[in-house]
Amino acid sequence: MTDLDQRPVELEWQLDAHDLRPVVRWIEAAAGGGAGHVELGAGRTVNHTDTYLDTADRRLDRAGYSVRVRQAGRRPPEATLKSLARNGADPTGPRIRLELEEILDAAEPAAIGRAGGPVGERVRALTGARPLVALFDVQTRRRVFPLTATGQPSGELVLDDTAIREPSGRILSRLRRVEVEVPPHARPVVEPFVTSLRTACGLQPATLSKYESGLVASGIVRPASESFGRTAILPTDALGEVALAVLRRHFAVFLAKEPGTRLGDDIEELHAMRVSSRRLRAALSLFADVLPAGAVELRPELAWIAQTIGVVRDLDVQLAQLEDWIEALPAPDREPLARLRALLVEDRRAARAEMLAAFDSPRYARFVRRFGSLLRNRLGVRTPPALALAPDLVERRQESMRKAARKLGPGAPAAAYHRLRIAGKRFRYALEFLADVYPGETEPVVKRTVALQDLLGEHQDADVGALRLRRLAAERGDELGPQTVFAMGEIAARYRHAMADLQSRAPAAFARVDGKEWKRLRRVLEDARPLDADERT
Repeated sequence: MTDLDQRPVELEWQLDAHDLRPVVRWIEAAAGGGAGHVELGAGRTVNHTDTYLDTADRRLDRAGYSVRVRQAGRRPPEATLKSLARNGADPTGPRIRLELEEILDAAEPAAIGRAGGPVGERVRALTGARPLVALFDVQTRRRVFPLTATGQPSGELVLDDTAIREPSGRILSRLRRVEVEVPPHARPVVEPFVTSLRTACGLQPATLSKYESGLVASGIVRPASESFGRTAILPTDALGEVALAVLRRHFAVFLAKEPGTRLGDDIEELHAMRVSSRRLRAALSLFADVLPAGAVELRPELAWIAQTIGVVRDLDVQLAQLEDWIEALPAPDREPLARLRALLVEDRRAARAEMLAAFDSPRYARFVRRFGSLLRNRLGVRTPPALALAPDLVERRQESMRKAARKLGPGAPAAAYHRLRIAGKRFRYALEFLADVYPGETEPVVKRTVALQDLLGEHQDADVGALRLRRLAAERGDELGPQTVFAMGEIAARYRHAMADLQSRAPAAFARVDGKEWKRLRRVLEDARPLDADERT
């Protein structure tokens, strides 16, 4: 289970109403016993004003979130962060979104930056030092009716009469809306109630949230994903065109995964960003001879950010493995490993802080700007067709993998398996980058290479984990205590046992990569090569 699975969610039907008076009459009738298994409590009226915020460059929206500060009477101001994505394909169903709330010490935008709870923490992770600015206000007169289903409190039904205003106060638009918010467990009972309400009152599912309605009323355009140029690849393309298309694809993924990496709620977001950084480095290396000169200068910057991300990823992997081991132990034996887990969690927190500082640095901003400019402004370097040059690129990487595999065997150090993993990764990436040049031909070899990579990746994770445990035992053994150090020794032994098993399986996994499917693919590459010898490398 990831942190993502444990976060609070909002499950809410949002229904547009031309007139709220028929809904009030229906509620009065339902309160008398006409709502089936759902009972409606007495209504109360509240007034509040929500100020929606974002950075000038719309960092929160780009990340898929809205943030508002609510002021309601004498109550302290409250910040709410919600995800924008709607889950599920049923337009009549509820919106299912992350929703986090936090009390603030003031209603000003800067108060979120000072907040130490879940909203402030996530906003800072996404925006860094960029200040929040007001987009628009949503002023609402709300009537709230508590819901009880099968005898249990089950959310609330609200009637909203809303005005969307500029920060200066001018009214831009009005909304009348019926909303039913329930905890996930109450959905099966409340959903028929909502259907009856919709049918009886002629309500339609709202197509826009209040945040989205406010953007439309204010004339604020949602930020679009950046486009860096053509990403499609044809077999007839020059190798320079293929190179730029590959870089554009993976740079777009790299940027798209940054917000999730910043938040840290789902460790797979960080993993995907790390993988995309590796692919970018591999593409810069593979296509170095056909890329503009400025591209080569970006490789050290990619290595820097990949290393920064990688420290967090390695700790994520080790914590996940440790969690499995703790769960498998009897309760009395868990305490020493729990102390180790606390130490690793602290290391991860420090590594994340360093990563966020890197993301917010001028160096990172300069790297993103330079890479994007290179991809956006270049149509491609004049080179021979990819079909002429690709066979040599692929075969050189396959030969490097072969050389690395020859170094395996009894007594080979862990570094030898790491070198094979790197060589295999470069070979695999080369095949994936060129897959559209040879449609349908590369997949069998890629599949076998992925299997080898998975095995060697487990080996590398075990080696990194064992090294970290030895370092912790040497540097912080007194702090951890003898029981925890002893448990760490047992875990290190498990890592070593796993490494020995993986090492014994590595030669056979490589043989499958180097077998008949590779020989078939090599013939395909050579047969597709143009006959003009001048086009060969």
